[in-house]
Parts: sequence; C-alpha cells; structure tokens
Amino acid sequence: MVYSIPAFALAAGLSICALTSVAAQVYPSRPIRLVVGFAAGGSTDFMARLLADKLGEPLRQPVFVENRTGANGALGAEYVAKSEPDGYTLYFTTAGVAAVYPHLRANPPYDPIRDFVAVGLVAFNSTMLVVNAAMPVNSAADLAALARQRPGRITIAITGLGSVSHLGVELFQAAAGIKFQQVPYRGNSSAMTDLLGGQLDGLFGDGPTVITHIAAGKIKALAATSRRRSNIFPDVPTFAEQGFAETVADQWAGVLAPARTPAAIVAKLNAGIFTALSDPEVRAKLAHTGVTPAPDSSEEFAQYLTDEYTRWGRIIREKGIKVE
Repeated sequence: MVYSIPAFALAAGLSICALTSVAAQVYPSRPIRLVVGFAAGGSTDFMARLLADKLGEPLRQPVFVENRTGANGALGAEYVAKSEPDGYTLYFTTAGVAAVYPHLRANPPYDPIRDFVAVGLVAFNSTMLVVNAAMPVNSAADLAALARQRPGRITIAITGLGSVSHLGVELFQAAAGIKFQQVPYRGNSSAMTDLLGGQLDGLFGDGPTVITHIAAGKIKALAATSRRRSNIFPDVPTFAEQGFAETVADQWAGVLAPARTPAAIVAKLNAGIFTALSDPEVRAKLAHTGVTPAPDSSEEFAQYLTDEYTRWGRIIREKGIKVE
C-alpha cells in the first residue's frame, strides 16, 4: 500500500527547509557570543579570545567572549546547551569539560554528545609533568622510583578536580604503582608560584603555564601526557615513550554549538575557524604559549569527541576514579 503525503504537510516541510536555508545564507547578521567556562586570564580564555578576534573577520560580525564560570566549566556548557540553536551562542570547550566531567558526576547537567554539535577542533595544548629544578630526577621513571622511596610524601598539584591534568596524575600513579600527595589549587598560577618557591614538588601543567619557566631553567619537564611529542616541546618525551603506555591525556580545545544548529551554519563557522587559525599572527601567538593549532572538519571533530568521551568513560570506570 502506498501512502501519500498530505499537501499541507509537504508544504510545511518545504517551508521549514526554505526558512532554514535562508537563515543560513544570511548568517551571521549580528554579533556572536563565544562562551568560556573559565575565568578571564587563564590559558583557555586566552585561546578563546585569540580565536574570537580573528574569527570575526571571515564571518563579518564581531565575536565576543563571555566568561560563565563554575563547576570546572560545566555551568558554561550547560548554558550553551540550553541556548537557541541559531549559531549565535557557542561554547569554547576543553577536553575536561566535554570528555571527562560528565563521567565524574551522577547527574551531569549536559550530555556532550546529545546536547551539542561539533563545530571544529581548535588546538592541542601540551600538558606536562614538571618538577622544581632542585628535584633529583630527570625522567618520569626517576620520579616514580623516588615516589616509591617516599610514599605519599612527594607533593603534586591538582588544579581542578576532574581536569585532564588531574586525570594525568591518576593515570601515572596507576601505571607506576605509586602514590603522590595531591595538593588542590584553584588555578595554575598559584600552583606554579609554590612550585617555583619550593613548597611544591611537581605539577601537571599546560603549555602556557610552564613554557617560560622551562626555558629559564627554573623547572624541569619530565614527560608529556600527549599521544605524541609536541612540536613546540620536541625534547620532552611522552609518558608512553618512558614505559607508561596508559598515561595518555591529550589536552585539547574546540568549539561546540547547541544541538540542532543547522548544518550550513556549522559549515560557515568551521570555515571561519580554519581561516582564523591559518593567520600567521595567530599561529605565532599560540606557539609562543606552547599551543599547537589543529583545525579539522566538523565531522572529524565529532568523531574525535565521541572517541575521547568513550575512552575517558572507560578509564574512569576501570580505575575507579572519583571526585570527592
């Protein structure tokens, strides 16, 4: 039996498609908000503002950064997830917010796969284990051996429960069979101050936090949590290269839009990100802070996000990692 589509239903459907197409063609017609879930002045905020400044050029509209802090970035993500899917409210996400946090809460306020559409990957931000220059270690293996001699006495900063740096500590401890004294800090800057002052032994820090101090010889970089060596820190081996294969915690940043944002709008935003990250000035500023631009298609980013979300869920369950 063949069923026919009522004429009014067909007309309504065609009208919706036509309106969506027209909206995409004129998009954007007003300023765009890029929401950041962390405070102004941090490395995530810096990347977002650098992108926003250049993204406005190909889109021919201003792109403003709006900081909505709280719950390690989750409040900003929840806000964007509930926003209109019109391309005017976007979220500048990190690996911790999109791939880790939802697995650490019983009732997370958003689902990174269901509630968002991937717009584009922006950059990889190297996270490294660094120690005070006076520490008698020169590799991750050296630190593991020292930790076995001093169980629970080596202090490692935790700058955000559930963050990728926090997960890096947990993975290293599990892989090496050691236990650090984890010291919570509100941010990287205060932890770095104590590390430089000798009140702290080590820190899993991102590129912008550690790059100048490594160059000045004030701290030593022992290992990178990334899958492969950073182009910006080519002399720092990964944990995997040093025998800790499971200590992999890529720190990345990307742009998400609310679910049901039209594909044509997502495509325009993705193209804009490519253009912005191709600018030599932007690439130089990112490299100066230890960040590697890594734009890709929205489809590739969607798959990567799904893979990361699945991987961290498995790791958190298998390792029994909890946020207290």
